[in-house]
Amino acid sequence: MMRRRTTLLTSCTALALALGATACGGGPVSAGGGDKALSGQTVTVAGVWTGSEQKNFQKVLDAFTAKTGAKTQFISTGDNVSTVVGSKIEGGNAPDVVMVPQVGVLQQFAKKGWLKPLSPTAQQTVTADYAPVWKKYGSVDGTLYGLYFKAAHKSTVWYSPDALTQAGVKPPKTYDELLKAGHTVSDSGLAAFSVAGEDGWTLTDWFENIYLSQAGPEKYDALAAHQLKWTDPSVVKALTTLGKLFKDKQLIAGGQKEALNTDFPSSVEKVFGPKPEAGMVYEGDFVAGVAHDQFGKAIGKDANFFPFPAVDGGTAPVVSGGDAAVVLKDGKNAKAGMKLLEYLASPEAAAVWAKAGGFLSPNKKLDLASYGDDVARATAKSLIDAGDSVRFDMSDQAPAAFGGTKGAGEWKLLQDFLRDPSDPKGTAAKLESAAAKAYQG
Repeated sequence: MMRRRTTLLTSCTALALALGATACGGGPVSAGGGDKALSGQTVTVAGVWTGSEQKNFQKVLDAFTAKTGAKTQFISTGDNVSTVVGSKIEGGNAPDVVMVPQVGVLQQFAKKGWLKPLSPTAQQTVTADYAPVWKKYGSVDGTLYGLYFKAAHKSTVWYSPDALTQAGVKPPKTYDELLKAGHTVSDSGLAAFSVAGEDGWTLTDWFENIYLSQAGPEKYDALAAHQLKWTDPSVVKALTTLGKLFKDKQLIAGGQKEALNTDFPSSVEKVFGPKPEAGMVYEGDFVAGVAHDQFGKAIGKDANFFPFPAVDGGTAPVVSGGDAAVVLKDGKNAKAGMKLLEYLASPEAAAVWAKAGGFLSPNKKLDLASYGDDVARATAKSLIDAGDSVRFDMSDQAPAAFGGTKGAGEWKLLQDFLRDPSDPKGTAAKLESAAAKAYQG
C-alpha cells in the first residue's frame, strides 16, 4: 500500500460511508455549449488513480458524457505522472487532460510549454467559487493552468473515542494540550500516538502543521519556495517543538525504534486494529478510509478526528494536498478537454464523487449535504472555512530530490531526527544543505 505520498493521498478510500446524498446546490454549469454538443468526440484523461478512486472518478466522467455526449477514456499513470505523460507527448499520443497531484509537477509541465491556459469560463468559475489560494497553486507566472478538482485535508488527528473516553480526555485545542492529553492517555494504559516513521512523508506532514501554525503562512510560503533557509530560527523552533513529542517514550507507541519500523497503514492499525496499541494517529482525512475499509470501524462512532491543534498561540493549521486538472496543448481533442475542465469546476461534478465517498472538494458552492456522512461534512467544512489560509503540502511543492524521495532529502533527515531529536539546529543545517542542492538542480 505504501507508495509515493501524493498517490496515497488520492488512492486510499476515504470518508463517506452512506451513499445517499441530496443534490448539490447551485445551478448546473454548461460543459458543452448545448445538449450533447460533443457527441462523437473522445476525451482522454490521465491520472494516478486506481481501484475505487478510479471507479469513482469514472462516475464523474460518465456524468460528463451524459451531459455532453463526449466519450471519455481514463489512463492510469501509476506514481510517476511526469515521466508517463512526457513519454506520451514524445510519442505523439498525449492525453487531453491530466490530473496532476503535485504543484511541482504542474509547474514543470507549464514551464515546458505543455499546458493550455484555462478557458475564460473556467477561470471565472475558479475566481468566483474557490478561495484565492487554489488559484495561486494552479497558476504559473500569473497564468492559470490548473483546476483543483479534488483536495485532501492533512490537518486531522484521528483517535479512538473509547480510548479518549476511558482516559477522561477531550479533544485538545492547543499543541501543549495535545501533549498533556497524550500523557493522560498513556497513564491509562495505551500509548498516546502511533507514528508512521518508516514513511518519511508522514514526518514531513507533522513538521508542516507545526511550522504553519507556529511560524505563520508567510514564512511557510517562503520556506516552501526556499526563499527562506532551513537554518532559519523558525525552522529550529519547529523542530524543537516536534522533538518534544519524538523524544517522549511515553507518547509514542513502541518508542522511536518501533515508530521507525511502522509504515502508514500499520500506524492506523495500531489505533483502530484488533489489538490497539495507541489512542491517536496523526494523518490526513484518508485515515478514515483505512480505519473503515480494513478494520471495519464506523466513522464518527469508532473512529473520529479533531483538527491539528494550534501551536504557541498561532492559528490552527490547515495543510492540504490535491489533484489539479490541466489541458495539454498536444492532446488530440484539447478543445473538448477544456469543456471537461469547465464541467469539473462545477459543484454538479463535485457532487457526483462526494456522494460516492472518498472525496473532498475545494469548491465553495458544493452543498455540504452532498457528502455521505457527518465526518466527511465536517472535514470538508474545515477545508472550506480555512479559505485563503490553506497551504499546500510543503514537501509536494519542493523538487522531488528534496521533498519526495524515499531514503533521501527531507524524508530521510526527519527519520534521522525521529531516531535522535537531540540536535534540532544540526538537523536544520542538514536540511538546508539538501534543499540547496535540490533547488539548484
